[in-house]
Amino acid sequence: MTEPLKKLTIKGFKSIESLVDFELGALNVLIGANGSGKSNFVDFFRLIRAMADESLQVFVTKCGGADVFFHMGAQHTSKISAQLVFGQNTYGFDLSPTASDQMMIEQETTRCNGAEQVRKHGKLESVLRNEASRRSASEPNVDRDIHAAVSNCMVYHFHDTSMMAPMRREQSERDHFGLRHDASNIAPFLLSLRDDTKHKANYDLIRDTVRMVAPFFDDFFLEPKTKGPAEMVRLEWRQKGNIYPFRPYHLSDGTIRFICLATALLQPTPPATIILDEPELGLHPFAISLLASLIQSASERMQVIISTQSPTLLDEFKPEDVIVVNRQAGHSTFNRLDTELLREWLDEYSVAELWQQNVLRGGPAHE
Repeated sequence: MTEPLKKLTIKGFKSIESLVDFELGALNVLIGANGSGKSNFVDFFRLIRAMADESLQVFVTKCGGADVFFHMGAQHTSKISAQLVFGQNTYGFDLSPTASDQMMIEQETTRCNGAEQVRKHGKLESVLRNEASRRSASEPNVDRDIHAAVSNCMVYHFHDTSMMAPMRREQSERDHFGLRHDASNIAPFLLSLRDDTKHKANYDLIRDTVRMVAPFFDDFFLEPKTKGPAEMVRLEWRQKGNIYPFRPYHLSDGTIRFICLATALLQPTPPATIILDEPELGLHPFAISLLASLIQSASERMQVIISTQSPTLLDEFKPEDVIVVNRQAGHSTFNRLDTELLREWLDEYSVAELWQQNVLRGGPAHE
């Protein structure tokens, strides 16, 4: 089983000037003002996933070029460095900008039980996946273990619920091997759970959870249709007391977003680490409380990292799960709450109330 992320070091990435040996638990809830650096922390996981998939340059180009990733710009910061600890394995890398606004990997470092290998290659893509495939599956391979760990960090982002969003459109019935980051294959993914006897219970749980938020909802209607050489399916559904199948555009933004969140958190074989950026967006307070329960339950099967601006969601978690993100002199700071230091406050106030009153800081501040 892939190890979750135990400890993290990031230097020179966006607003994160220096975060050294920061420990992560099974559940990590980031709070802070707009612009404090929560989304930049999430973007770091998108970066490492792109490296693991050998699509770093595509990711960099889509985000506006290499310069935007370096703290205060490439003229101020010449290198991004990072180190990730997964159990006994450690993966580190150094990134630098190029004259063509791409990003070059100066070196990658792997370490296991004290044995370290440094690859100084100056390439545009990571060599980790290639090195991971060099040996057979039966041979020990630190690169394979680390590549699997990095690949198992998944950022889910379900904010785009527009009428043209992929989650509302037809999807290939064959695209069911793992829920995609934007739920662009949610229909075939749910279909595969429904038709697999091993995972039918997960499908039923997802359906029943959606019913709690949308009492009018009865079940998904997932019927592949032949279109040329392909079998296509979309997220149709039935309302209670009505056999007519409704289409995805009949679902509200909040309902379809909750369906995606429930599917991600209740999937049978989840990634080792999942990251959710403001998952409460557009949800009713009851749905937010239910989402918190799903997150807490999921953290027993996987590592969960979320960022939130919702006091309702925050109040569902323990203080020690909460990380306060602040911005000081242009850079982000990260501090986990200490229950003991807050004990007298917590006798009278909830964590959300302390946050709203700026006792925890994590609010707008002048630099």
